[in-house]
Amino acid sequence: MAFDTSSARRTLAIVGGGFSGALLALKLVALRPGWRVVLIDPSSRPGRGLAYGACAPSHLLNVPVNRMEAGLSPAFADWLTGRSEMAEALAESGGEISDAFSPRELWGQYLQQQVSAARVTDHGPGLTVLRGEAVRLLDEPRRGLMLGDGREVEADTVVLATGNLPPRPPLPDGSWLRDAAVFAADPWAHDALGGVAPDAPVLLLGTGLTMVDIALKLAESGHRGPMLAVSRRGLLPGAHRYGGHWEPFLAPILPVSPLTLSKAIRAEVRRAAEAGQPWQRVIDAVRPVIARIWSSWTSAQKRQFLRHQRPRWDVHRHRMAPRIAERIDALIASGQLCVRAARSRDWTPAGDGVAVTLQPRGGGASETLTVAKVINCTGPRSDLHGLEVPLYADLARKGLIAPDDLGLGLETADCAVLDARGEVSTWLHALGPLTRPAWWEITAVPEITAQVDGLAHRLAEDAVATPVLSEVFVDLGAGI
Repeated sequence: MAFDTSSARRTLAIVGGGFSGALLALKLVALRPGWRVVLIDPSSRPGRGLAYGACAPSHLLNVPVNRMEAGLSPAFADWLTGRSEMAEALAESGGEISDAFSPRELWGQYLQQQVSAARVTDHGPGLTVLRGEAVRLLDEPRRGLMLGDGREVEADTVVLATGNLPPRPPLPDGSWLRDAAVFAADPWAHDALGGVAPDAPVLLLGTGLTMVDIALKLAESGHRGPMLAVSRRGLLPGAHRYGGHWEPFLAPILPVSPLTLSKAIRAEVRRAAEAGQPWQRVIDAVRPVIARIWSSWTSAQKRQFLRHQRPRWDVHRHRMAPRIAERIDALIASGQLCVRAARSRDWTPAGDGVAVTLQPRGGGASETLTVAKVINCTGPRSDLHGLEVPLYADLARKGLIAPDDLGLGLETADCAVLDARGEVSTWLHALGPLTRPAWWEITAVPEITAQVDGLAHRLAEDAVATPVLSEVFVDLGAGI
């Protein structure tokens, strides 16, 4: 695609002020200071997004500081120097900032400050930040966005960077529980954990990283009652581990099917154990070629992976910081947190709570228990089919987006959005988790940084030689 990169003033509107949207805005302001870059976000703290805005002080990044650099100045590690909040993390890492797991709150502060420093002032150009929700496109022939408060933003280019969506309730459409106060559909909503007595039992639906965050948040807020976390397989995320190294090993056998991939990884983990190396380094050695493998699979192979291999990949790939794992282990050892493999069904009102029947995985007698709160910890929603978020509903009605058949996000070609006819847009783009159908692993800082860099240079410079993301990802380092 070719863009007019003359001195003519252009306007780019970015929808979403989390990491991906904020980083693109910062890169574009630096590359094209004469252009108007508009960042649209409903938050009063742009740059944080959900991941770094709704966290508790104890929530840590899932990767060490050295994997959080995004090409900004000052670098995150330099910005952290001397901050008292890093004391415990530094002690754990041997005093090295690069190896420490920083509180997520600090990464949020860092991004927010970067956005604030780049905002338009009376002394020159910069980033325009609008607090509001983009709800639809402007009527043709104009191009741009309408905000919920009636403001209009005309733009030559629109980038969708809305990040992770709230989870889909794992309940039947007609379930009474969807609209009951006892059910927290979005665990990050401001009132999600409210109204629960300290000693009351709580049911957490899901056993991944969201559950880990919510269980810790409950415990640290003074909740003493039992917490039961259930998922179909009952798998907990693994923990990060320092040290060790494992060489990449998959390249000689590519292309590879999902089943062969799983067998190869298991065999390599056994070899690593025999050599005294942690399994974490084996997964890190797989990571750089995952995008290449994903793009080589047929739709049937992708579906097979999502159904059978994805749960185990997720708990090994998306890991807990060591201190977080220790706290979860302590909650389990004390009996306050119990993790089970089961299906939940037969939701029945029970006073101010709800009675739920659990069917254990693999058979066995079902069990009915009563809880005071049910919290949806199943992880972000990615399926955009039928989603009535105003902007996406408008884009879908106009045929400008194509949600993928696997329910992972939007169809894109190197970030350019595909419309309902499969045609590549010249003005509408997407970033981050929305582009998962093309890249699969596109949630961590290193991947998103590579993606943002590529799109920023294409938009600003028409850099024909910019490599496609599947090639960029091959060069990503280990430990992410």
